[in-house]
Amino acid sequence: MELFILIVVLLILAETTILIVRKYKPTLNSKRKIYVDTSALIDGRILNIARSGFIDGDLIILKSVLRELQLLADGKDSEKRNRARAGLEVAAELERVIEVNTEVFDDGDGRKKVDEELLKYAKQNKGTVLTLDYNLIKVADAEKINTLNINDLALAVRSEFLPGEKIKLLIMEKGSGRGQGVGHLPDGTMVVVDSAANKIGKEITVEFVRFHETSAGKMIFAKPTRRN
Repeated sequence: MELFILIVVLLILAETTILIVRKYKPTLNSKRKIYVDTSALIDGRILNIARSGFIDGDLIILKSVLRELQLLADGKDSEKRNRARAGLEVAAELERVIEVNTEVFDDGDGRKKVDEELLKYAKQNKGTVLTLDYNLIKVADAEKINTLNINDLALAVRSEFLPGEKIKLLIMEKGSGRGQGVGHLPDGTMVVVDSAANKIGKEITVEFVRFHETSAGKMIFAKPTRRN
């Protein structure tokens, strides 16, 4: 009987030990580190991108970046001063965005150049540099460091068409508005065409008038050209 009780106690202790180990086992942060350059903060678009939830890593703002912005904000050049102050406001707002984790990292006394610090930490931590600085991107490429350029992102998601452009479109069904016909672009984008309800099943030339974009997708409004 005593042996049985001893075995039960040992089993309970073993199970408790396993639970404790599981509870305190450190978890590895698999998110990549994205080091934000001065130019990206001044540009400001990073704030809306962060709020959209598209950023797949932790944003790291070095204190040397903030110091550089502060120097510009205190400078005599009014244009640079205003842009730097805007950049500081963006940095502060990023820390409040719940969709992404933003950290301010103390990288020392600021004796080294900001670009050197960004590249150093990105390389050490296998991170990425977020910047609009062309020269910094070239240096990063030479050192095999990944970069993110918001201008590249803007080009990638911009509309393939512009208002005033004309294409041939197959009208497939009636629209919700009076006299409207509806067709679709090859990528699935809906095109609503005025005065085309009587053109269902026909391919006509339409001219883009305006674009409407929401979180649900993009819609294009168009009108038939006179050649129809």
